Amino acid sequence: MVDKREWGFADGYKCFLITLKNKNGMTASLTNYGAAVVRLDVPDREGVFSDVVLGYDDLDGYINGGSCQGAVTGRFANRIGGGEFTLNGKTYTLCRNDGSNCLHGGSVNFGKRVWDVRGVCDGESPSALFRYVSPDGEENFPARVENTARYTVTAHGSLKIEYCAVSDGDTILSLTNHTYFNLGGFNSGSVLDTELQLFAESYTPFNAELIPTGEKALVKGTAFDFTSPKPIGEDVKSGKISGYDNNFILGEPGVTRKAAVARHKGSGRMMTVYTDMPAIQLYTAGNLSEEGKGGAEYGNFAGFCLETQFTPNTPNLPDFPSCTLRKGEEYRFMTEYAFSALTYNS
Repeated sequence: MVDKREWGFADGYKCFLITLKNKNGMTASLTNYGAAVVRLDVPDREGVFSDVVLGYDDLDGYINGGSCQGAVTGRFANRIGGGEFTLNGKTYTLCRNDGSNCLHGGSVNFGKRVWDVRGVCDGESPSALFRYVSPDGEENFPARVENTARYTVTAHGSLKIEYCAVSDGDTILSLTNHTYFNLGGFNSGSVLDTELQLFAESYTPFNAELIPTGEKALVKGTAFDFTSPKPIGEDVKSGKISGYDNNFILGEPGVTRKAAVARHKGSGRMMTVYTDMPAIQLYTAGNLSEEGKGGAEYGNFAGFCLETQFTPNTPNLPDFPSCTLRKGEEYRFMTEYAFSALTYNS
């Protein structure tokens, strides 16, 4: 089932709320403002559906919100150190909207743009396709880039996001989705007891401004070790770490792999993340302070993000997989959030 209705205006452009529902009742509501996920209803072990993503009740919330709820960020997701990079011998100075660094592509990133709705498709796996053309020089990034994001609610119970882009010149690009998940429900409180497993043996240490230093460190024996399932908050509660905003290394780009599994014992909901991107960011909403859906107060640990990406500051890290998109080449990556439910409380 597909439903499309007007949801208001932003920057003079019409915005829509598009709802995709598969035959089993899994439902995703999306908006072309920021190509954002507005709600995602999945069943628990008893078959009861709940919305498991944070967000806002109306379009104004997404326009005025400061946390990129559910949105596609770009041109470069996460941080670029010093707000600059060099490409083809030319240095580009970007918007420094995070101290001295560029975060998520600048002050008006893709999550604050109105995307075109290029089509919706019904069927067993309904989908919606969004398109945004970033002009040459936007936020000081070079070249014109045509971006699309296709969301599909699959017949087997996942939300699949497919990114595609082409450029008329050499540039850099790293797109991600910034959805905050809470598998107990969007208003169910802290996610610290949610169990998480990351299929990453290494992470990237960073400096005081959260910029990776270029090192690759093993997670074993550290608070970053999620190679075996453990509660997100295990090392937070013990005082080893105050929270997570960390990049984990998955492997080479273009190879689809299981990246993460999150389990909520209370509801039985389980989310498995698959991607062909080279890294993933675990963020536990350490700076979140907003009113969300239904008046819910979102603060620290109200949700967690699993943002598939190129490693932050990649344009300045030659030993990491390159995020350079050459003229005429195609950028194509995928992330899939697959949902299921445990049938027992363990």
